[in-house]
Amino acid sequence: MLAFNFMGALFVLAFIRYGLPTSPGPGLIVQGEASQLVLSAYLGLSGVVILGGAIIILRIILRWYVRGGPPTRREQLVAMRGPLIQALVHLVLWLVGGTLFVVLIMQEMPELAGAAGGTVLLAGIVVFGLSYLIGEQLIRPIAARALSMGVPDRRMVPSVRLRMTLGWLTGTLMPAVGIAALCITQLATPHMYAPRSFAWSVLIVAIVMMVAAMITTALLSGQVSIPLRELTRSVTDVHRGDDVQVEVYDGSEVGLLQVGFNRMMADSAERRVLRQLFGQHVGEDVARQALKFGTELGGETRFVAVLFVDMVGSTRIVATMQPAEVVAMLNQFFNIVIGVIKRHGGFVNKFVGDEALAVFGAPLYRADAPTAALSAARELCAELEALPDVRIGIGVSSGTVVAGNIGSVERFEYTVIGDPVNEAARLTELAKKRPGSVLASSHTVYFASEEEQERWELGELVALRGRIKLTQLAWPRAQGSTPPGNAYPSSSESG
Repeated sequence: MLAFNFMGALFVLAFIRYGLPTSPGPGLIVQGEASQLVLSAYLGLSGVVILGGAIIILRIILRWYVRGGPPTRREQLVAMRGPLIQALVHLVLWLVGGTLFVVLIMQEMPELAGAAGGTVLLAGIVVFGLSYLIGEQLIRPIAARALSMGVPDRRMVPSVRLRMTLGWLTGTLMPAVGIAALCITQLATPHMYAPRSFAWSVLIVAIVMMVAAMITTALLSGQVSIPLRELTRSVTDVHRGDDVQVEVYDGSEVGLLQVGFNRMMADSAERRVLRQLFGQHVGEDVARQALKFGTELGGETRFVAVLFVDMVGSTRIVATMQPAEVVAMLNQFFNIVIGVIKRHGGFVNKFVGDEALAVFGAPLYRADAPTAALSAARELCAELEALPDVRIGIGVSSGTVVAGNIGSVERFEYTVIGDPVNEAARLTELAKKRPGSVLASSHTVYFASEEEQERWELGELVALRGRIKLTQLAWPRAQGSTPPGNAYPSSSESG
């Protein structure tokens, strides 16, 4: 920024000396030794002030870098407004220096005072705008880090509209005012410029306008296009399923858009985690239903198949094992249960101690619920046999239940209520005492597919605990002997 101001000062001196369509005469414009000394001293003082201001700003920022962590409000403010503060210091120095320059010229060449003053003013505004935009571009990584660690404040940084206005003022308006001033002077005063000198003056100012416009356009377009390109790439990454965060560019509307995108992605990630946890607690199917249709207390009537699985002698096992070993064994046991039920399209509704209740046909309807439950029972028995020192009982029933959310508005859970649940639980108790460890009701076998029916045998009628109606037992064909009367009941009998 200091170098840019130095080049601007050289241009002003050169333009006033050689570019204005006048003939100031040989030598420097300010020819007196005292005037030259005053001007040189002021230029040196300006350099010291510019460097001193930069050192103060950088000291605050470097102290934050050394300390680490999020910046304080003052440090964030300096990181965001540092280039603007520095550019304003430059503008004040240009105005003071321009006034001093005009005073010195009036003592030696009064005819150039107005032109020199106007040139210094226009050049000072142009240098102010360009040095600010360049300084802001250079300090961008520091400002982005300061914004990423704190809440951005729109008052810290000029808006996009204000920056565009500043770019237009710097790259277009001020040079155009300079050209207009030359033309107005030519038209409104009796003094006539030499055509060649006038053409050179207009050409020089036009070149300055083109260069300034090119620089401001490049800087301003980059401040909008770069963060928008990053946002576009981030949106593409989001479509691929990635978790992304963009770097906050500044505190303007573009920066606020980036902050909003980051917050949206953070909320999305949080909702995804909550959805995953929700699905793990209540089951994926229940979670999908809740997200799609909402959650209300109450239920609906469904025809389902129910599977109960319980561990035999768990009280004795717990008494002889360490708590960590018990937890590891139960996790291994339930991991097999969940895997088998999920493969057959069932829903593990709840765990109670060392037993699990699985439902087929709710919350998602399926016409082959009995077939899936019976097939899962056979596979589950085969896989659990591989666990050492673990004996189980499995009961399968089917029928009409009420499935829905039961509880209160503050706390409820999805469950199924009905006679098939009780029957499956009683069949599980009985299966613990019988070879094969798997029992089902003939009613469930009847509603299964023919292929699945061939894998089951029917047995005797029994009165299960707590039930008045007799239940005809069934078990996998490969287990036990074929009992007499191995025939499936008719639909009227099963009803």
